[in-house]
Amino acid sequence: MIKFALLGVGRIGKMHAQNIILNPRSNLEIIYDSNTNLAKQVANSYDCKVANSSEEAINSNVDAVLIATSTPTHIEYILKSAEAGKAIFCEKPIDLDITKVNRCKKKLEKFNVPIQLGFNRRFDFSHRKLKEEKNKGNIGNLEMIIISSRDPEPPSFEYLKESGGLFKDMTIHDFDMLSYILGDDPIIEITANSSVLFSNAAKKANDFDTAMFLAKSKSGILCHINNSRRAVYGYDQRIEIYGSKGMLISDNQSPTSVKKFNEFITSAEDPSYHFFAERYEQAFRDQLDSFINALTEGKSPEVGFDDGRNALILANAAYDSFYSKKTMFVNYELR
Repeated sequence: MIKFALLGVGRIGKMHAQNIILNPRSNLEIIYDSNTNLAKQVANSYDCKVANSSEEAINSNVDAVLIATSTPTHIEYILKSAEAGKAIFCEKPIDLDITKVNRCKKKLEKFNVPIQLGFNRRFDFSHRKLKEEKNKGNIGNLEMIIISSRDPEPPSFEYLKESGGLFKDMTIHDFDMLSYILGDDPIIEITANSSVLFSNAAKKANDFDTAMFLAKSKSGILCHINNSRRAVYGYDQRIEIYGSKGMLISDNQSPTSVKKFNEFITSAEDPSYHFFAERYEQAFRDQLDSFINALTEGKSPEVGFDDGRNALILANAAYDSFYSKKTMFVNYELR
């Protein structure tokens, strides 16, 4: 039984709390949140302790710390957990500042603790099947990757001003999916463009609501990502990979696979899931299970610190491309 301390019980933290409780191999021992009333509410729901500080939670009798707090606290809690000898699961991103991430990476070298980053989409059944089929050579030589990611509606100004921007908040998942699919063939070039077409909140936050990216891997595979903060038909999440012998698509999902045909409609399906919590419910559960597997079997987690670092490096290169109006070459070296 893996005993967890949970830091942060906001929207994503509550999801993690429920998944820890539902997993037969884990137990939620203690939680901490700067909002004491919220922490007490969640603790009452899941019959666990409330810590008065992050240090109390981290240094309690637990095996692992799950970090679901605001991004600026991630590095602090990662290092405190590592110093306490606890296994670490941290939501993405590690931080918005690559310099801080690099410093954290160097400090972690003296601690032998497993760390997993919360890129849940890697654990989606459809996305994993797509990669497995590609690795088996079932579409021949990979030539193109196309990713569409569109949220159902734009977030608030309050969210956007703290998010780090579209590329680091939203597209970072897609950058990670490129790395996941490509494996040992990293992205080395990226070109980015973006606009503010409909979101007053994005405009006020000096952010974007629409973006497109072109990228090239070391072997020459071409990749396209398109993002929007608005999709009136639901949460739009699709990946297409194209090769010399065919194509694979991981498509949108809906509550049922029923299609409707009548005199007015050729084909109609249930709306896609509304947002990430519904679309990736299974993936969130399975990433936790994968983390528990790594701890019980003494293996490295499937998604490590470097995966989070590489995704942030790609986001930074995309920003450099947008503002310079040039294609940027990607440098992954630790500086």
